[in-house]
Amino acid sequence: MTYEVTIDGKMHRVELTRGPEARMQCRLDGRELNVDAVEAGRDVLSIVIDGRAWEVKRERVGGDMHLMIAGERYAAEVRDPRSFRARKAAGAGLEGPKKLVSPMPGKVVRVLVVQGAEVEAGQGVVVVEAMKMQNEIKSPKKGIVSKIVAAEGATVNAGEALAIVE
Repeated sequence: MTYEVTIDGKMHRVELTRGPEARMQCRLDGRELNVDAVEAGRDVLSIVIDGRAWEVKRERVGGDMHLMIAGERYAAEVRDPRSFRARKAAGAGLEGPKKLVSPMPGKVVRVLVVQGAEVEAGQGVVVVEAMKMQNEIKSPKKGIVSKIVAAEGATVNAGEALAIVE
């Protein structure tokens, strides 16, 4: 099965096939990887890629999915070819304004850009601190920050809008 995976605005092609002894074989953007993965818990994956071990935690807020890997947070979207074609035909994807929301309750500690600034996909826009951990909320696409909703020092709830990128 082939998937289109977008991580912080960058698209990747992931091909998974059943290999010998029921193991999965993985190709990432055409490059073969030696991958072993086990579901360690709900929304937690223990994965070994070419001998390096990683713990990947998935969090969903509203319709958005994020992955936490080695203390870094990444916006993620996974599509199989059928749903990708359907959304593309319907004109969905990264077109139009995108709302950046807080993944959890916290405090806005920094606004990294000004309203009207051009941003790249994956560029940090706002930093939210929750449970003594800072989460950089990144732009899902290249565009212009049309509105900064949350001010530095403001307390925000999970799912609350922080900024809008058009």
